[in-house]
Amino acid sequence: MRLPLSVALLLSPAAFSPAFAAAPVSGQWLTTEKDSIVEIGPCGAALCGRIARILKPNPNGPSVDRNNPDPKLRARPILGMAILTGFRDTGKHWEGMIYDPRAGKTYRSTLAMQSDGSLSVKGCVGPFCRTMAWSRAR
Repeated sequence: MRLPLSVALLLSPAAFSPAFAAAPVSGQWLTTEKDSIVEIGPCGAALCGRIARILKPNPNGPSVDRNNPDPKLRARPILGMAILTGFRDTGKHWEGMIYDPRAGKTYRSTLAMQSDGSLSVKGCVGPFCRTMAWSRAR
């Protein structure tokens, strides 16, 4: 049995994909504190962001993940660490998780391009959120 074209189109996978895509966020970004550059790019089917450069080095040696709740991870270097993981396009923005090495905590997060070219980076715990603006690294 053949379905009418209008029904076949309605049941096609394209009918279930978002009509809009979030603005691309890949590239290198200067954090709000201006102490590091995060490089955002593809990681499998999602986007992730790694600390690509530390602009304010620790005078006591390489920066490590000393506040991580897992004692086995407290000596791992911050440089190269993935702090943005699993970001997926929702059509409006990108949703995933962000890790804050200063606090040793992971938060729900969204990324969204702003009209001024900055990247809005929001981290949330329950209903409480904090938003930062990252700028393009030059």
